[in-house]
Amino acid sequence: MASRAPEVLAGRGSDRIRPPGPLNGVRVLDLTRLLPGPAATRQLADMGADVLKIETVDGDPARRMGPLLGDTTPVFLALNRHKRFVTLDLKQKDDRARFLDWVSDADVVVESFRPGTMARLDIGWERLSALNPKLVLCSLSGFGQTGELAARAGHDINYLALSGVLEQNADATGRPVLPGFPIADIVGAQAAVGAILAALLDARASGRGQQVDVSLTDAVFAQHVFAEADVNLSGQSPPPGSGLLTGGAPCYNVYRCIDERYLAVGALEYPFWRILCTALSRPDLVARHWSRGEVPGSAEAAETHEILCALFAARPLAEWCALLEPLDCCVSPVLRMDEAMRHPLFAARGMVVAQERADPGLQMHIAPPMRFGKSAFEVARGAMQIGADDNEA
Repeated sequence: MASRAPEVLAGRGSDRIRPPGPLNGVRVLDLTRLLPGPAATRQLADMGADVLKIETVDGDPARRMGPLLGDTTPVFLALNRHKRFVTLDLKQKDDRARFLDWVSDADVVVESFRPGTMARLDIGWERLSALNPKLVLCSLSGFGQTGELAARAGHDINYLALSGVLEQNADATGRPVLPGFPIADIVGAQAAVGAILAALLDARASGRGQQVDVSLTDAVFAQHVFAEADVNLSGQSPPPGSGLLTGGAPCYNVYRCIDERYLAVGALEYPFWRILCTALSRPDLVARHWSRGEVPGSAEAAETHEILCALFAARPLAEWCALLEPLDCCVSPVLRMDEAMRHPLFAARGMVVAQERADPGLQMHIAPPMRFGKSAFEVARGAMQIGADDNEA
């Protein structure tokens, strides 16, 4: 008889028994490391799945990528709440046998090795599906399981570069600018979650699981819809910074204030633009909107942009917010993360959750962006030390 993966724990530190979530009863074996895979399995865990994170004795490298908090990093702690932690060396026969025992009783396996690694370890899809026909295997990789780049190493910057996204994310000189967070990794994680849930529904209906191939590059490429539309219309991408949403339209741009803070203006629709121009005492600019014929990236649009730059540069951010935010014209301050975590919006939504733990951990967690029912999100179990649940396996 197969040995079951450890049951949900309670009682360590400030761990609490969590109320059942929509994925209660779903068992996930998590072989992923670093960011995209753990972000995907965290979402499954937050929704109630029983996620068993399997590490080597050295642990996920993300434990050490950055400043340490206790014996690990804040990034790792944020990505691995609500999981349980065991150690296996899948190169060893006995540990592989233990893993296969767990597979026979699991619903999902998520892995982020280079393509072919699972097969070389003799735990590839054919063996896993023969052992558990209802199993869903999600293989998350940089360039996918097939194609000429399948075995190539890469990171978020490479996926964005090859998908055409980085080229459009440029400054005024046309030089590509690194985004503030790893877009492909996060979009890929979301794609993996959606694919896993779809495959689970199909497995429960058909009795047959399947392997899901999720490429981080494919994921971000598939969502690059505005540049795709431009190529379909003209056969080529617009110059960086010239598109409706990339800096070519004065109604959708970022403006510097006198105190070196920035204001985000998103008056894409004409009524919002009209309100904004009226509030700025510039009714002459009302007709200078893309919906009224001002072409993004044109000389006229550049002139309108310069007028607004001069206006916004004359007063501090707080004054502009006091004037414009109540008018509901899609204007917002560009906040730092520490400011965002104190903003009333996220307080009202319960998005920043205090985490009080006796052992090393985070002071605050950011909640998942979805709510099920009326219960508020709470962190019932933070990320634990390497192999914390080995004795329970």
